[in-house]
Amino acid sequence: MKRSIALRLGAVLTTAAIAAGTGVVMSTTSATAATGTATGYASQNGGTTGGAGGQVVRATTGTAIHSALCNRASSSTPIIIEVQGTINHGNTSKVSGNSCNTADDVIELKQISNVTIVGVGSGAVFDQLGIHVREASNIIIQNVTVRNVKKSGSPTSNGGDAIGMENNVRNVWVDHVTLEASGGESEGFDGLFDLKNNTQYVTLSYSILRNSGRGGLVGSSESDRSNSFITYHHNLFQNLDSRAPLMRGGVAHVYNNHYVNIRESGINSRAGARVRVDNNYFQTSKDVLGTFYTSEAGSWHTNGNILDRVTWSSPGSQTNPAGPGMQSTTSVSIPYSHRLDGANCVPDLVSRLAGANKGVQFSNGSCSPTTPPPTTPPPTTPPPTNPPSGSNLSLASNADADGSSKASGTSYGNVRDNSMSTHWSPSGSTGAVSIKWGSATAVSRINIREAAGSEGNIRSWRVINHDTGAVLASGNTTGTITFPRTTLRKITFEITSSNGTPRIAEYETYAG
Repeated sequence: MKRSIALRLGAVLTTAAIAAGTGVVMSTTSATAATGTATGYASQNGGTTGGAGGQVVRATTGTAIHSALCNRASSSTPIIIEVQGTINHGNTSKVSGNSCNTADDVIELKQISNVTIVGVGSGAVFDQLGIHVREASNIIIQNVTVRNVKKSGSPTSNGGDAIGMENNVRNVWVDHVTLEASGGESEGFDGLFDLKNNTQYVTLSYSILRNSGRGGLVGSSESDRSNSFITYHHNLFQNLDSRAPLMRGGVAHVYNNHYVNIRESGINSRAGARVRVDNNYFQTSKDVLGTFYTSEAGSWHTNGNILDRVTWSSPGSQTNPAGPGMQSTTSVSIPYSHRLDGANCVPDLVSRLAGANKGVQFSNGSCSPTTPPPTTPPPTTPPPTNPPSGSNLSLASNADADGSSKASGTSYGNVRDNSMSTHWSPSGSTGAVSIKWGSATAVSRINIREAAGSEGNIRSWRVINHDTGAVLASGNTTGTITFPRTTLRKITFEITSSNGTPRIAEYETYAG
């Protein structure tokens, strides 16, 4: 059955400028920084908006991320950090400043607030480098991959946690991320998503946690019961030994997740924890819910889950599995509004939506083949009605085209062949195509001509100076697009959302 998905649009970036000497691109934002709105417990306690309304900075190194934090007016000044490329030990150093507290070899979000970190363009990968949130609030992390973070061996980072939070953390939304390792504790890895020492109002959504011994814990020990109000929804927990999650005290809501090959234990509610478990799909796994490895029990409230080839241990002094019946042992009320997808839909929805670099889409909470209502397009300046004049620079002898992706049977060169009967399409609903020249070329206007029958499929876009990363224009209507005259070697048209398959027949560029 066809599933219905609601696509939520992200920010419109305008007034781009290069920060001299910093290696980052800065602009301002006229809308919320992250795609979508914080869900689950992150929507409570005043909500989670990250750096919405603040300056936008493009960073391609870990040091540049730290510099962006440290160059703010204060530790609470809103900021949106767009990350592209691979962040690793070689490009991540401590930066000092009055608005930050950073360290080498880790992305340190410490003693700060009102920050968004979002992967853009061809993606953001934190390779063997963890993200540490400490004494912080109102943080959004979206559309990034964090992999192979070690606590022993070499190199090490963040105590082995892919994303770790501790010490008085409030309101964090982690969304559409991929957290993965290539082994367990014996190979030097620890948890993928750990919350400790008074961390509250956190949501992990539409994410992948896989190929590790440990998924994540809430509470560092049986006595650390100060962590609470955690939501996990529409995530894939795959190829894990345990901790999906491990809860010590507090309240959690676990719904619409897909569990595959959990080898030892899944949701481990212990030390007084209370967990609401709704409409999850548990597949080919063992002991997916209960209290394990302790005599200090927790409890659970279950509803609408599907068990597919799940096995259970026998009860013991430190083993209290919830199955095979998975009967509720407590009642947990949820304070926020949410719509549950049927558990039978979960494997398909999660495979299509969860993880980084999948377009940041969300389920609308229905398995019926209905079309969600259109979202309000971001504000934009309407394109001028006068057509472009002068020579189409895309047809110059030293011009060429390339892009981030292409659908089968289409070509980048089709956007500069002066023919409306051929076209380029991305391999998915989003993508980018570029015109480039062998020497610096002045451009102030482009004309995006969609192929016949596909007009209006492109819902939102950005025009980017590929040389610097600066956003030259953005909007939601194709055709003639103008911006301040810019000299560059490559200009990129990035499709950030669409209805149907985008089809660009011609990508024209003009000097005036």
